[in-house]
Amino acid sequence: MNTEIARDLFIDGLRNAHAMEVQARELMERQSERLSDYPQVQMRVRQHLDETNGQIKRLEDCLGACGESASTLKDTAMSALGNLAATGHAAASDEILKNTFANEAFEHYEIAAYKSLLTLCDKAGVSMAAAPLRQSLQEEEKMADWIDGHIEEVTLDFLSNAERDRGS
Repeated sequence: MNTEIARDLFIDGLRNAHAMEVQARELMERQSERLSDYPQVQMRVRQHLDETNGQIKRLEDCLGACGESASTLKDTAMSALGNLAATGHAAASDEILKNTFANEAFEHYEIAAYKSLLTLCDKAGVSMAAAPLRQSLQEEEKMADWIDGHIEEVTLDFLSNAERDRGS
């Protein structure tokens, strides 16, 4: 197997993952501002926002160890998309549900990205990146599990809030 090709794919994957995490940060920052009716969700989103900032740093460290840096163009584009998505959901009466569904999907997208990067580590000759990437993967898996385990509760809370609002 050609290590140079694997390394190029790995670097591109790291840059993509960095942009993905920048998008996630934007989404969570916007969402957390609007979750006062769902304090448990707000607390977990803020906790994962802190984890995401750590993931961004780990990706930057991996890129730096490879003599590379993040892509400003990709980061800017994904940041704008994150803000756009959050703004689009904010206009919906069922914003919390739309965010929950989107967050569930996004977490699994991130999980797949980290699994792919971990697969490329050894082939690219950068096995030192495996531990930080594995840490990020575990954080994403925990968040995905948390969201999955709270869909019913969030839905019922939304229903309760809607009933309360209509009764007022």
